[in-house]
Amino acid sequence: MISERLARKLLIATAALGLIVGGAAWLAGLELTSRWIWAAATIPVVVALGVSIVRDLAAGRMGVDAIAFLSMTAALILGQELAAIVVAIMYAGGTVLEDYAVARAERSLKSLIDRAPRSAHRRVGETIEDVPIEAVAIGDTIIVRAGEVVPVDGLVAGTSAVIDESALTGEPIPVTRVEGEPARSGTLNAGETFQLRATATAGDSTYAGILRLVTAAQTAKAPFIRLADQYALLLLPLTLVVAGVAWIWSGDAIRGLAVLVAATPCPLILAAPVAFIAGVSQAARRGILIKGGGPLEVLAQTHTVMFDKTGTLTVGGARLIAIETAPGENPDEVLGMAGSLEQASQHVVANAIVSAAVARGVELQMPEGVRETMGSGLEGAIGGRTVRVGSHHLVYGNRKLDDWAARALRRASWRSALTVFVAVDGRTIGALLLADELRNETPRAIRLLRAANVARIVMVTGDRADAAETIAAALDLDAVLSDRIPSDKVDAVVIERRQNTTAMVGDGINDAPALAAADVGVALGARGASASSEAADVVILVDRLDRVAEAVSIARRSRRVALQSIIAGMGLSGIAMGFAAVGWLAPVAGALTQELIDVAVILNALRALSPGRGRPAHTLPGKMARTLRSEHRTLELELDELRAITDALDDANQQEAVALITRAHAIVEQAVVVHERADEDSVYPRLTKYLADGHGLAAMSRAHREILHLARLLTRMSDDLKPEDVDKYLIHDAQRVIESIDALVRIHNAQEEDIYEHAAAV
Repeated sequence: MISERLARKLLIATAALGLIVGGAAWLAGLELTSRWIWAAATIPVVVALGVSIVRDLAAGRMGVDAIAFLSMTAALILGQELAAIVVAIMYAGGTVLEDYAVARAERSLKSLIDRAPRSAHRRVGETIEDVPIEAVAIGDTIIVRAGEVVPVDGLVAGTSAVIDESALTGEPIPVTRVEGEPARSGTLNAGETFQLRATATAGDSTYAGILRLVTAAQTAKAPFIRLADQYALLLLPLTLVVAGVAWIWSGDAIRGLAVLVAATPCPLILAAPVAFIAGVSQAARRGILIKGGGPLEVLAQTHTVMFDKTGTLTVGGARLIAIETAPGENPDEVLGMAGSLEQASQHVVANAIVSAAVARGVELQMPEGVRETMGSGLEGAIGGRTVRVGSHHLVYGNRKLDDWAARALRRASWRSALTVFVAVDGRTIGALLLADELRNETPRAIRLLRAANVARIVMVTGDRADAAETIAAALDLDAVLSDRIPSDKVDAVVIERRQNTTAMVGDGINDAPALAAADVGVALGARGASASSEAADVVILVDRLDRVAEAVSIARRSRRVALQSIIAGMGLSGIAMGFAAVGWLAPVAGALTQELIDVAVILNALRALSPGRGRPAHTLPGKMARTLRSEHRTLELELDELRAITDALDDANQQEAVALITRAHAIVEQAVVVHERADEDSVYPRLTKYLADGHGLAAMSRAHREILHLARLLTRMSDDLKPEDVDKYLIHDAQRVIESIDALVRIHNAQEEDIYEHAAAV
């Protein structure tokens, strides 16, 4: 049995072939034959349209297609076969265009189903047997090996378990579950083998519930109603009235037919699909896959945007955010020791530490005799020295924390960060703070959504309230919903949908149900789970959150162009109806006039292919943007040292204070000042041509002046500074200036990168 889409393609092919063959017969003088050919080619289109109208009526809908049906039927009855075939081609062509616009990828649950475990290792006495997951009963003891997905909900039995719950909660850092604590199906064993006592069957477990949520949310979506249909209630009765009056007034049924043909709503049928196809194409060029005209139109009407946190607003994993050192210790030494030892571990935190060390150019050594305590840390030998890396319990044991270590824990708690302490030969030398961080482009993405007139922005996450609030504090959000499991996210989306058109943005498996439940789901597909991409209506194919705002802008422009085309087309059709009503347009002439209107409508609708106004003529080359960002990464290493100097001044004696302040001055003069002067003298003049409106470069230059002013203050403090000149007040003043430079340069760099993102081609 052929599909509906193929059938519609066959209809347009039949109508076009009939027009050509009938035209050839008419030119050959076979008028009767040509009329029969045109009629025969029109009838399949009429029948198919009649079936479609019956279906719409059964579903409680009435579209503009009814006018096309009436005009073709009347033309055939009144012997106007040429007019009938012209209308048939216009209608069939419009449906094929619309099919192309709304074609979307199959949203199967394949990736979710593939990830779901199909068997479990059940312990019976002293033996272990592999059984189908459906055979697991409540109370069974299940063995979960390293790297395996937890098959059913249960309680950890025996030893503790290190579990990666990111697939369900979005929390990027694995958690340790001790005996008696729950482990949910769909999570990953990130540690050693552990035992699980089943508390639910497979069908009643968390992961099976996620599968059901996605399916239910998708099937609950209301069918999409075409933009053109919204105007049908006005156009259909108006056309019938005008046609009836023309017929009665003139006494000529052909006059009424001419009105119907002139009113055939091809501008309505064509304008929206063409504009939406153009919008989808424009989005694709920007790395945004919109699965058809339906999602594009809904996206254009978005009032509320809801974001997942981990991996969506944030980078989605543990990142080194600070190095706290004991007095007199070197941050690179702390990171080097930790990175060297962590090479022997597969833990996600270990990977983050090693990656940070490599990125900073810290030389790593091969560890020896490494012993790992799951959930606590590592111990081994580096260059003949005993190194411990892990929690403060592992490193300090029952000893009292040093003052600097207590400060590190306090700072970590403020930033919702994980603390990894490093000890060498029994002496703690530093601590690494790791946490999830905002994407660089997240603030810009939120601002662009506001500029696109998105009225409400909400973050909904499975993370703890303190971690969620830490991220939300840096953003312009209207609400923060934390501690939400997948079903809670779906409930939150449904509540928002009841009030306004809602989009949900996410990247993980745990987001798939919420994406499916929203009016339009947006998945970050560059690195996210394929399940979320399949459940979404829009997939961002590049790893850039600001593309979400761009998708909304493209959708709104496409809808605006479609509306302009519809209104202009209806206006021109109205004029043609008036001419037909007074007898100035015959049916065939009316059909040809309508064709000219269609061409004008299509050309106007194709404007949606262009990005619109507001973009500069040139875009910042990708290589230049990457170079500028790389310079910032290098400068950040110097700023990290300034932070360490500020902390070290707390406990420094007079001689040490002189050395620290002098070193800070050298960093500021040789790195910060040189960088800012280069920006002002060479980078900003080059950037100007890539920015449509200057994009705040004048304000950025003002920041340069403030940074240079602070640098001059530090120069005055450090010039001819002697130990006897140092007192607590001078130290406090130096700390204040150094901290101001550090904070201002970091904010300034973030603002500059926002400019680079605005101006960059990719």
